[in-house]
Amino acid sequence: MILRALKSRTPKIAAVAAALALALSGCGGGAQPDAGGPVTLRFTWWGSDVRHKMTQELIDAFEAKNPNIKIEGEYGDWSGYWDKLATQVASQQAPDIIQMDLQYLGEYSKRGALLDLKEVDLSKFDKAAADAGKTPDGQFAVTAGMNALVVLANPSLVSASGVTLPGDQSWTWKDYGQTAADITAKGKAGTYGSGPVTGDASFNLWLRQHGKSLFTSDGKLGFDEADAKGFFEFQEDLRDAKSVPPASILTEEASAPLDQTGMATNKFALGWMWSNQLGALTKASGQALEIKRPPSTDGNAKSAQQYYKASQFWSASSRTKHPKEAQQFIDFLANSVEAGEIGLADRGIPGNSEVRAAITPKLSAVDAATASFIDDIADEVGDSPAVPPAGASPAGEILTRFSSDVHFGRLSPEEAAKKAIEELKSGLS
Repeated sequence: MILRALKSRTPKIAAVAAALALALSGCGGGAQPDAGGPVTLRFTWWGSDVRHKMTQELIDAFEAKNPNIKIEGEYGDWSGYWDKLATQVASQQAPDIIQMDLQYLGEYSKRGALLDLKEVDLSKFDKAAADAGKTPDGQFAVTAGMNALVVLANPSLVSASGVTLPGDQSWTWKDYGQTAADITAKGKAGTYGSGPVTGDASFNLWLRQHGKSLFTSDGKLGFDEADAKGFFEFQEDLRDAKSVPPASILTEEASAPLDQTGMATNKFALGWMWSNQLGALTKASGQALEIKRPPSTDGNAKSAQQYYKASQFWSASSRTKHPKEAQQFIDFLANSVEAGEIGLADRGIPGNSEVRAAITPKLSAVDAATASFIDDIADEVGDSPAVPPAGASPAGEILTRFSSDVHFGRLSPEEAAKKAIEELKSGLS
């Protein structure tokens, strides 16, 4: 799913990045507030019909407490969201409050399009969750919900193979690959030990465990060719051991909808996913999928450099005429138990620890398991990764594409590493 999601976003990311390069060059400085009277704020988000209805409940609850502030909702699906937002920003008609994604946060914040959210209280947030929306220049986003990178296990397929999974607090990358290979060899025909382990999320975890990072806080690559070569050699090992499907199947997986991926259709015993995908995949597969920690280099979960990722963020336009009220609404969304009880886990597990504790008894069994996992790894989580800089948006697609070239045998790990770094650096420059 990680590979699939990133590939499906790539054309949109490239188009929006190009638009921002032109549209946002004159942004920043903010707008002068209107004097007195009722305040109207425009609020934009993407999501399903269920999310739209739930978000309107959040708006109603806030307006009931703040009768002088009216929130006008603007929403749609993911496919058209970013083109529309870029156009609005370019024409100086940006919404006051923006549902933001990590892939675009660096682009918008670097070009001065976002407000520094100094007045939003983050004292009850886990540090990693608070820092997820922070750049060296300011707090330009607040975590709307937390994710963690996980390995989901299909107990039915694992049991059918007769293979015993290593403990997830002590397994290594080598253990993972060998376990997946054993499941492929001993499991049902047409099933595989693991789905793809590609893209920027798994690569970033790999780098963190080797003392590096995908990006640095000053907007550069945080790794070199030797680091990338090691990761692509791991891809080669997975291919040769048949830990993962043939390259042709991995290519199909890249563009499959979530409910048609190998984890959803009971083809993969193990899959690298985000924790908030547990519910959808459990429903699609009909299996009681289990959350496992990703492997580490040394077999010690406490040094695995796991990290929290914001599933989405709340941001505000730097040109809003009402910065105080915009931050007041974001503070309500982030810190109100009432808002938490309305939204539950729709946008991920709340970053505010008190809100998280308050809503956990109200969650479905699957969402409660996700919340429990988020709490369980709290003392294993490292610093929040640097926000991807402007020009970094296509990184996931680039890494996935060169991993695919290795799986097809078109490039050696060394060649893939060299070409990937050249392309990544070109984007950042």
